[in-house]
Amino acid sequence: MKIRSLIATLVMLAAWPVLAADAVSVNPEMRKLDWLVGEWKGEATVQMGPGPAQTVVQHERVQSKLDGKVLLIEGLGKRKMEDGSAGATVHDALAILSYNPEKKNYRFNTWLADRPSGEAVLEVTGPTTAVWGLETPRGRMRYTVDLTEKGEWLEIGEWSTDGTKWTKFIEMRLSKVK
Repeated sequence: MKIRSLIATLVMLAAWPVLAADAVSVNPEMRKLDWLVGEWKGEATVQMGPGPAQTVVQHERVQSKLDGKVLLIEGLGKRKMEDGSAGATVHDALAILSYNPEKKNYRFNTWLADRPSGEAVLEVTGPTTAVWGLETPRGRMRYTVDLTEKGEWLEIGEWSTDGTKWTKFIEMRLSKVK
């Protein structure tokens, strides 16, 4: 009798991943962001205030986690040196993106190494376009992310103090490497 119970338990444990996969399906809203998944590298041009623009060597890694329920996004930017190599870190960020079916919106939590964390609002505005942003004590920031016809990740960051006039402060172009 004990052997039969053991065998039955082992069969149930072996079948559990299949049964669990049927019971929990990925929200179709998260599927809209599948195009972001991968490893991306390229450059960003950053203009913060007066003075010359800065070029940054940028690396973004986007991983689907928990069977597609969340995206884990890691961004690392390093100052581009005169010889083209990557210098000191100027941007180190982590974000977790998920969809809340009850509220029918995306939850986008961000953490930065050198600034406070925040919760951003994200909206999918096209098949390969999303806009996300957040309020700060000094105004609003918004980022438009798009997959170009060339397959590049193009992201434009803008700043506004009044929500009507926007000033671009970053443009990032990345190519998928994995």
